[in-house]
Amino acid sequence: MFRFENPEYLWLVSIVIVLALIYIVQYFKRKSSLRKFGDPNLLYQLMPDVSRWRGLIKFLLLELSLVFMIIMLARPQEANQISEEKRSGIETMIAIDISNSMLAEDVTPSRLDRAKMLVEGLVETFSDDKIGLIIFAGDAFVQLPITNDYVSAKMFLNSIEPSMIVNQGTDIASAINMASHSFTQQEHVGKAIIVITDGEDHEGGALEAAKEAKDNGMNIYMLGIGTSKGAPIPNKETGGYMIDRTGETVLSRLNEDMCKEIAQAGGGVYIHVDNSSSAQQILDKELDKLEKSDSAVYSNYSEQFQTFGVIALILLIIEIVLLERKNHLLNKIKIFK
Repeated sequence: MFRFENPEYLWLVSIVIVLALIYIVQYFKRKSSLRKFGDPNLLYQLMPDVSRWRGLIKFLLLELSLVFMIIMLARPQEANQISEEKRSGIETMIAIDISNSMLAEDVTPSRLDRAKMLVEGLVETFSDDKIGLIIFAGDAFVQLPITNDYVSAKMFLNSIEPSMIVNQGTDIASAINMASHSFTQQEHVGKAIIVITDGEDHEGGALEAAKEAKDNGMNIYMLGIGTSKGAPIPNKETGGYMIDRTGETVLSRLNEDMCKEIAQAGGGVYIHVDNSSSAQQILDKELDKLEKSDSAVYSNYSEQFQTFGVIALILLIIEIVLLERKNHLLNKIKIFK
């Protein structure tokens, strides 16, 4: 495996390009100036020792030596030892329903807070896995792109609130579709989409989205949170509960049938989330069944800048030795004429 320890220095290659442009401009200016003195062929005959190509060759040598010196500054390194440590893990996109119905308190302290606690507990069990967060209601948004930065995952998780999405509703299909396009391109690694919701899907299309995700090698795990009996939805503005147009208190119920159908279509399982830790234990076991990727860890790199430094030095020596005027001893070599 080859790498640069200080790749930021590679931007200096732009200097080489700028110098080449300056040289081209100066070449045409010089050529234009010579035409003012007379016919170029006649001037060339009057200056038999002037070489047409030596100046260009010297410039190219300088440019090449500069390129190799820039590469040397970037510290090229080559891996010469592979540690025996193996890293394995899966990729998990977690879609959390943050619609107003998730504020219902039929699980404590609320459906949304219980979902956060479950995800936090899941992250605690991860070691070499990657995780991403999606929030959804009437729309879906990526809250955290897939990463192995668990500290950031917990930070973003704690900041989730229903007010983050203005368009209320529950569009599970949108969340699944977005999660499906949020994984890395790595092959032979288990990819799980975990949807935590009360199942009140108002948009439709979730079954089709789950089937498509399954066909693309992803597994859908539906975590239904709440109770079939239902609970009122707290209204933070009034301090009471949300009411409908007729003035009746709105009850939000867990739609287990919908969640089960989506899980089956997505090749995963349905898990009911209550106040116990059983949901997390079941989910952990299911995720352990997924294929995990293995990657070797390159632990020892050797410096390779010396080679590029030697080449740069040789090119500079050749540039210095090569004169701009013709060397009559080399007249037989066409390139030096």
